[in-house]
Amino acid sequence: MMDTAASLTVDELAARAGVTVRTVRFYSTRGLLPPPEIGPRRVGRYGPGHLARLALIAELRRQGMTLAAVERYLRRLPPGLGPEELAVHRARVASWAPDTERETTREALERRAGRELTEDDIDRLAVTGVLTRTGDPDVFRVDPGTLELGVRLLELPVPLETLRAARSVVLAHSRAAARELSRLFKEEVWDPYRLREEDPERVETVRELSAHMQPVVVQALVTAFQRSMREELRASFPGEG
Repeated sequence: MMDTAASLTVDELAARAGVTVRTVRFYSTRGLLPPPEIGPRRVGRYGPGHLARLALIAELRRQGMTLAAVERYLRRLPPGLGPEELAVHRARVASWAPDTERETTREALERRAGRELTEDDIDRLAVTGVLTRTGDPDVFRVDPGTLELGVRLLELPVPLETLRAARSVVLAHSRAAARELSRLFKEEVWDPYRLREEDPERVETVRELSAHMQPVVVQALVTAFQRSMREELRASFPGEG
């Protein structure tokens, strides 16, 4: 079972995911999406799990994966993953790509959110780093890698100031971790090999390692944070899961 809050029609799911209905049905026939729940009058209903899986598929496709490669990736995932676990996988995949922003209209954002967006909603998306405002009040620079998660945050009753404080905490600690990891790599790996001018091939190998280390480090950080967050929540709210 994908999730317990299946409330979207196929048209609504496609709009929220930023794809066409034809794409949703095509992915379903290929087994990339689980079947919807069947509601009254035999109408299929979709939920957060379907949205999260579509976001993951979109990210894999953005990385240049063929459909066959996407199918192989999804087959390797543990069965029964919920929206949160799928979001973690998508975050790992997104770390492979360079930072990108795209211009998006308010109308397009509202289609993704499934409702009209207030100025408070836009402020919340800006605070969480999903978008930045432009000179046009109806055009924004959007980070596609975080858009789906940002839209989900709009549904949570979290005050704007709490989101701002949470982002400050995450940025401060993530920068500190990145700084320390970069220092460790430089002092323990890069500097010793860089000084060995008699072995240029080894230096080139280390350069390649530096270029490819980001996905590995990000995956390790995401996994460690997820585990730590789960332990902290258990300690703070015993008996809640």
